[in-house]
Amino acid sequence: MPIRIPDLLPARKTLEDEGVVVMDDTRATRQDIRPLQIGLLNLMPNKERTETQFTRLIASTPLQIDLTLVRITDHASRNTPEEYLQTFYKTWEEVRARKFDGFVVTGAPIANMPFEEVRYWQEMVDIMDWTQSNVHNTMFICWGAQAALHHFHGARRYRMDTKAFGVYRHTVVDTRSPYLRGFSDDLAIPVSRYNDIDRTSLGEDLEILIDNDQIGVCMLGDRKYRALYMLNHLEYDNRSLADEYERDRNAGLDIEPPLDLYPDNDPSRTPLNRWRSHGHLLFQNWINEIYQTTPYDIKEVGLTHG
Repeated sequence: MPIRIPDLLPARKTLEDEGVVVMDDTRATRQDIRPLQIGLLNLMPNKERTETQFTRLIASTPLQIDLTLVRITDHASRNTPEEYLQTFYKTWEEVRARKFDGFVVTGAPIANMPFEEVRYWQEMVDIMDWTQSNVHNTMFICWGAQAALHHFHGARRYRMDTKAFGVYRHTVVDTRSPYLRGFSDDLAIPVSRYNDIDRTSLGEDLEILIDNDQIGVCMLGDRKYRALYMLNHLEYDNRSLADEYERDRNAGLDIEPPLDLYPDNDPSRTPLNRWRSHGHLLFQNWINEIYQTTPYDIKEVGLTHG
């Protein structure tokens, strides 16, 4: 089933070239079903690249999706033109009265800053609280996951001795989770973070779903707050880690190549994507679980915990 996105969104051509089916409003209105309403709060500087990565995965479902791109209300982007944002994005203030079946909160490049010192932290708190009344299920990614774990559960994070940077093997802990149907027992997942979560600060409401003994928890489920917390990056494309490595190296930083990204760990060779299928599978499972449990009348979203 197609995903409906704005006709002129730059990601559209990329997705169509990859064989992802997108639809326009005329075609969508002929379908006698209720599309799932999914919001994407994009906190990353490169909005176009990030929205393409997530749209690619959200579209990997047989269900019709209406995707709304959302941004922080009072935050000027230094990397994305305001005209682009006004054309394709809604501010959170513009959507806060709406209900969503699913909502994704991305990471942000502010990993070393205390949460309360982030300029838009109060709006983030309002958004996280708002998900409990206006969203059926939320997926928090990377910094977004750390922020939500801190806010909802008081989970503590700490800076690791060295940055976890590369493609790491992870173990599926709960094979019965509906979000992990079809997953291999272990899988490769891209990682790029300085921080880890203190396991002793994780309460009983949280269930570790994917783990790594070396670099820490990868994904947790939260039945109480109807959320998933993904600390790593199944949404990354082939070049995400490679481009980060080259950017930092060109800036004069002493950085090792991302672990196990390149064949034979040779940065002169083309990176291999060994996580693509699990990225698609995670979002298929997430959206399917939303479809199975969300109220048909979207006005009832958030009224019960279902």
